[in-house]
Amino acid sequence: MRILIASRLFLPEPAVAATRLGALARELAARGHEVEVLTSRPPRGSIVEDEPGVRVRRWPALRNRQGAVRGYVQYLSFDVPLLARLLLARRADVVIVEPPPTTGTVVRWASRLRRTPYVYYAADILSDAAAHAGTSRTVVGVVRRLERAAVRGAARVLSVSTDFTERLLALGAQTDTIAEVGNGADTRIYTPDGPAVDAAPYALYAGTASEVHGAAVFVDALEHVDGLRLVYLGSGTDHAALQEAGERRAPGRVDVLPTVAPAEAARWLRGATVALASARPASGDAAAYRFFPAKLHAAAACGTPVLYAGDGSGAVFAEDAPLGTAVPYDPRAVGAALQRALDHPATGEQRAAFAAWAHERVSLAAVARRAADAVEALPAALPWGRAHPRVR
Repeated sequence: MRILIASRLFLPEPAVAATRLGALARELAARGHEVEVLTSRPPRGSIVEDEPGVRVRRWPALRNRQGAVRGYVQYLSFDVPLLARLLLARRADVVIVEPPPTTGTVVRWASRLRRTPYVYYAADILSDAAAHAGTSRTVVGVVRRLERAAVRGAARVLSVSTDFTERLLALGAQTDTIAEVGNGADTRIYTPDGPAVDAAPYALYAGTASEVHGAAVFVDALEHVDGLRLVYLGSGTDHAALQEAGERRAPGRVDVLPTVAPAEAARWLRGATVALASARPASGDAAAYRFFPAKLHAAAACGTPVLYAGDGSGAVFAEDAPLGTAVPYDPRAVGAALQRALDHPATGEQRAAFAAWAHERVSLAAVARRAADAVEALPAALPWGRAHPRVR
C-alpha cells in the first residue's frame, strides 16, 4: 500500500505525537509499505535523520513562543497549505491523520475529493481538553463539531485507551471502526541503562504542563517536603506561571527548563528520585476530558518511581506499577508522598525490575504494531480507490 501520514508534528520534534507517528511510520515501512509524511519544518537547529524507507516532506508553519506548533493560529498555518499538499500528492491508498480536529477536517475534505479512506489516530480529544481548560463554550462547540466530523468520516479510528474509546463513541464513531491500540514509550531510548543527571535529590515533571495537568500542585506541595528540589522539563501554557510560582513560594528549589531531546529527557529521568504527573480535577462538561499522561510510561521505562496526583487512568497505572504511587490532587497528600520517596529511595535492583515490568507492557513498538495491523486490515473491508461510505 501507499500510505500518507499528515501531521503538524513528526520526528525529530521532541513531542509524544512525533514519536508515536515515527514508530508507526517505521513499522509500516518495515512491512513493505510505501510511506510518505506531510509535516512541518522542525525548529531551527534540529538534527533531521529520517527513518529508512520513510519519505518526509516538510513545509513551514508558525510556532508559538515555546517553539511549538500549538494554538489555533499555528494549527491553521499548517492546515491551510496541507489541503493543497494532499490534493497535489501522488494518490495514496490511505491517509493517516492525528489531532487537532482542524487537521482532521482538512484530511476529510481531501479524502472526499480524492475518494481515499483515512484513519484518524485519536491520541487526544481536543474539544474535551478545551472544555477542561475553561475555553469559551462557543470555541468548544466549534472544535467539537470539527472533531465529530473528523471521527465520523474516518474509515478507522485508532484509540489509545478504553476511556478514549467511550468518548469517541459519544462523538459518533461507529464501534466497528474503532481499534484500541494503547499508548507507550520508545523503549529504545527510555531505558534504565545509560547516563543520568548527577545532582542533589530532585523530583522531575517531564513533559507538557498546561491547564488540564495542574502541575502547580507540586510547587504547592514543596512546603511539606524537606531536602527535595523540583524540576519541570518541557513546555506548555503553564510554564511561565510555574516559574513565577516557584520563585514566590519555594525560592531556589524549583527549576523550569525547556523541552529537550528524548535522550536528554531519559538522562534526567534516570537521575530523578521520583517522576511526576498530574491531572487537575474538573466538574461539569470539563469532567468529560480523560487523558493518560504519557510521561508516566517514559519514566517507568527508565525504572524511575512515579507519583501521580489526581484520578483517572493515570492513577490506575500508578497504583498498578511496582514503584508507583497515586494520591489525591492535594498539596498535603502530594507532599507526604514526595517525602516518602525521598526518605525511602528505590534501589538499583528495584529500578531495574520496574523497567523490565514497563518494557513488557508499554513498548511503543508494540503499540505501532497494533496500529499497523489496524491500517492493514482496511483493504479487507474497503474497495481501494473508492470513498469510504462515511466520507461524504
